[in-house]
Amino acid sequence: MRAPQFWGRPAGPLALALAPLGALYGSVARARLAHPAPRTALPVIAIGGLTLGGDGKTPTALALARMLLEQGERPAFLTRGYGRAGAGLAPLRPDPARHAARDVGDEALLLAALAPTYVGADRAAAARLAGAEGASVLLLDDGLHSRRLLPDLAILVVDAAYGAGNGLCPPAGPLRAPLSAQLACADAVILIGEGESPLWLRPAKTLLRGRLVADPAAAARLAGARVFAFAGIGRPQKFLRSLQEIGAQVVGERWFPDHHLYDERELAALARAAERRSARLVTTEKDARRFGAGREIETLPVRLEFERPEQVAALLPRRLSPRAFPRP
Repeated sequence: MRAPQFWGRPAGPLALALAPLGALYGSVARARLAHPAPRTALPVIAIGGLTLGGDGKTPTALALARMLLEQGERPAFLTRGYGRAGAGLAPLRPDPARHAARDVGDEALLLAALAPTYVGADRAAAARLAGAEGASVLLLDDGLHSRRLLPDLAILVVDAAYGAGNGLCPPAGPLRAPLSAQLACADAVILIGEGESPLWLRPAKTLLRGRLVADPAAAARLAGARVFAFAGIGRPQKFLRSLQEIGAQVVGERWFPDHHLYDERELAALARAAERRSARLVTTEKDARRFGAGREIETLPVRLEFERPEQVAALLPRRLSPRAFPRP
């Protein structure tokens, strides 16, 4: 799905009409967060977004994995594999060279390009497989709210521009669970983007700041170019802003539901739309995982950079100790 526009505004008539359903959703989500979770043999870092999509969970997971690799650890990603065919199957380790998004999910393919990744709804089984194959620490992309494994470090990701939206739970608003419940279960909050931190973040135990930075080579290629943008992500306006910030001239756009799997007809239509505008077709790195290579479609990869990386690097072993990182 794509977040409705009224989710990002102060609660209006439609949001208030849906608020009772949102309260019911929120009570179930609150109870899930409080539910006991099993512990696994390896240290676990769980990463979750404050809202239903677009906060920056996957860039955060990738940034933390890079930091752990620099520390000499062997991180592995665990993810449900949203959109995967046969979601109830045994855990699978994606291979970007032979698996497609419909096999393992688009986010899993991005993660697997950096570190071993294990896809499956049974996180405990995936954790055992990762441990057997040499992992020293597990990163649960989108694992904060599922409570499938007990985290040693729970990180909540917040988009500074979007915040908590209208502050309500679905279908009235975007929150995965009530604000108070999410902040209570998080050991640290990562606020991504510019601007002052909102007052409701004051109860956060540890507040970290970061920003998404476009890949320099891609930014140089697209700066000043006429582009037709398309994406199937939770909040496509973030992608649009990234293009504008690097100086691309956006002359057309089309947005699809989150995790949308493109077919040949849609890709051909997008190519024609770009050609009519004498523009280059551009999308996100995640979207590019959902169609084959060899197309004249450019991507704008982004990477999360921490404002104080030393603060994040120090947090990892401190929070994971004394179970920290078994050595071979």
